[in-house]
Amino acid sequence: MRARRLVAVACTAGVALSLLAINAQAAAPKEGLRLLAVRDSLTATHTWYEQTFDGKPVLGAYYVEHVDKATGAKTVDDGRIAVGAVDLTPAVTADHAKSKATAPEDAKLSVLPGTGLVYEVISDDTTERTLVHAETGAVVRNESLLVHVDGTGKVFSPNPVSSQQNQGLVDANDADSAVPAAAYRSVTLSDLDGSGYLKGKYAQLTGTKNKLAFNKDNKFEYTRTNDLFEQVNAYWGVTESQKYIQSLGFTNVNNEQQDLTTIGLTADNSNYNPRKDLITFGTGGVDDAEDVEVVWHELGHAIQDAQVPGFGSTTEAGAIGEGFGDWWALIMSSRDSQDTATTPLACIADWDAVSYTTETPHCLRRTDTDLKYADRNNSVHHDGQIWSRALFDVFKAFGRDKAAKIVLEGQFSYSPSTTFAAAATATVAAAKKLYGDADAAVVADAFKARGIL
Repeated sequence: MRARRLVAVACTAGVALSLLAINAQAAAPKEGLRLLAVRDSLTATHTWYEQTFDGKPVLGAYYVEHVDKATGAKTVDDGRIAVGAVDLTPAVTADHAKSKATAPEDAKLSVLPGTGLVYEVISDDTTERTLVHAETGAVVRNESLLVHVDGTGKVFSPNPVSSQQNQGLVDANDADSAVPAAAYRSVTLSDLDGSGYLKGKYAQLTGTKNKLAFNKDNKFEYTRTNDLFEQVNAYWGVTESQKYIQSLGFTNVNNEQQDLTTIGLTADNSNYNPRKDLITFGTGGVDDAEDVEVVWHELGHAIQDAQVPGFGSTTEAGAIGEGFGDWWALIMSSRDSQDTATTPLACIADWDAVSYTTETPHCLRRTDTDLKYADRNNSVHHDGQIWSRALFDVFKAFGRDKAAKIVLEGQFSYSPSTTFAAAATATVAAAKKLYGDADAAVVADAFKARGIL
């Protein structure tokens, strides 16, 4: 049995003093601090320290003194973090930690608050950091050290049928001539990691590197005849969705680097794999990721899985998942889509659907059917239309932002095997907490109209 040395330290726990003024003559507490840098600005001198624990850096912590040049007044921003008891004897070696990283250059021991002793492994090009638990040898975190940058690209938003109000468009085997140039939209691809790949804060395209879009200047200007175009669509769609979620005030709804691939599935189908946390887009018919409403539908599954691990373990819960996915596509699409008789907003994936439907408007599914709970046939896609219609009515009553807040807040309280009634009750309760009894009654009426409550 190896010897263990545990040390506990008391320090400022979760306290940010945020430039709390202190006496100019008071000395900064140097114990547990290591000088990092001294910087001069026009009006002050700024002295930065890193917090240490037994001589090891405490990741994420800081301490800085600002001294006014004119008055000598000192202010302090105290970002030290409580560490508690830490086992300072690693059970695994630095070589083991380096084996967990890509192209490792160095591995040093650090303290990660809430976790304990870790190896901080930096890649040889200094672009990636891997944190490996010094006790278990497991990877705690993998992250890019690059500053996020913006790129540019062309996308369909949400798809050519909708943007051009033209139900007569056909796939024509990915031909550029099949889609008007006006259907393309030049967009900013935000939060890229600067690597030249479609890899960023909220989404990354995966697969064999020579099949992935790459541009050292982060310019991804493809058209649909190039298979890389779908990768741009997918990256943009997922990133825009996460930015929208965060704009509503939610910071922990699938707030991660969502894995996506447009490689390997030739069927006219797409899927989300919760075990791999991977969305795969098929290339049969219209390539699925060309229709961003398909991207947003599949992302709906990832959103629910992030909120409720293992969600969709029963037929009713699975139907709720399909209904929410369709509704999330509608919510995201509503920013740029026109709601007309030619291309109704309630019609989902009307570009993808041209390959397998003959009636117009072309729709994968609609969110405005008159199906009720009694019409269930135990098919998740059919029964999901009952759920999506209830949510559609909530959207029509409150608009995009308010409806999205209610539904997302409610989903935190779902169980993996929830029923229609239980999920509806949780959604009504969320509306009441957020907006009061009157709005909760409107939400309840939407579910009652479907025979759910």
